[in-house]
Amino acid sequence: MEMIIVEFVEALPMFLLLALIGVFLLTLGKGADMLVDEAVSLSLHWGIPKMVVGATIVSLGTTLPEATVSVLAAVRGNPDLALGNAIGSIVVDTGLIIGLAAMIGPLSVDKKTINRQGRLQMAAVFLLAFLSLPFFSEGMTHGIIYQWMGFVLLVLLAIYIYASMRWAVTSGIDEGAILEEEKRPVQWQIVRLVLGIALVIASSRVLIPAVESLATRVGVPQGVIAATLVAFGTSLPELVTAITAVRKKHGELAVGNIIGADILNVLFVVGSAAAVTSQGLYVPLDFYKLQIPAMLLIVALFRFFAKNAHQVISKREGLVLFLLYFLYLFLNFFPQW
Repeated sequence: MEMIIVEFVEALPMFLLLALIGVFLLTLGKGADMLVDEAVSLSLHWGIPKMVVGATIVSLGTTLPEATVSVLAAVRGNPDLALGNAIGSIVVDTGLIIGLAAMIGPLSVDKKTINRQGRLQMAAVFLLAFLSLPFFSEGMTHGIIYQWMGFVLLVLLAIYIYASMRWAVTSGIDEGAILEEEKRPVQWQIVRLVLGIALVIASSRVLIPAVESLATRVGVPQGVIAATLVAFGTSLPELVTAITAVRKKHGELAVGNIIGADILNVLFVVGSAAAVTSQGLYVPLDFYKLQIPAMLLIVALFRFFAKNAHQVISKREGLVLFLLYFLYLFLNFFPQW
């Protein structure tokens, strides 16, 4: 089956290949939306508090596209695609999505969230940068996030999820407020849940060889395509969630979801991708020039803006993040500048 997909993708002309990538990025996002919606509905049907659902299922569900793409890429022997997707998604979430949301309307920041989870966000991205350093590999010519590091990140993920559940219950914050529960038969919810999972997996299996083919044809490294095009597509659930939250005057939820997504991109996406391959995730030298510095700069700037006395990320600050994201895009495709 894998070879049939590869042969089909490689036979497509360029415009159809781009169309195929666009279609399957949309189906990937739609599958994740269905999965999250039905998982939330079933959880509420079974009596799990919405605040707990928001702290676990919603956060994990919005990063599921990144995790699926990165895990399958790692299994196929494309670690730079796997890692580029994770780092690029952090840049998209914090630069493009927060920037765009702040320009739509002033983005309120919950002080408790930024003080507690914001610190974890910074710790997570610095941990990823540290694990990516070349002094962990032989010869120090490139970095390797080893399999054992992946398992450590997954253990930290379990601790983070448990802590998020405790924080949600004790704080009384309804993190699932922007989701509306629909009354549907349980059997139909389960069918849609399974369909959502199938869409996510099937879309990822087509996307990866399509991205590989695109990178080969245009002469751009797979890591760059993953950090830009694929990262944008897999971050669509976070984009939809953030815009919906801002329009419903729940800006603090948008900020909280993005912070959670950044943490999960390190612990869940990178952790699971590294854990499934004995070779670990190879970190190309180019990542130290742009991908990793850009991730650290944008997350640090976001935290600086979020910690101001007004507890609001203004439209001007949102514009700065937004423009930084497009500068990042430009430098990816025109590195000679």
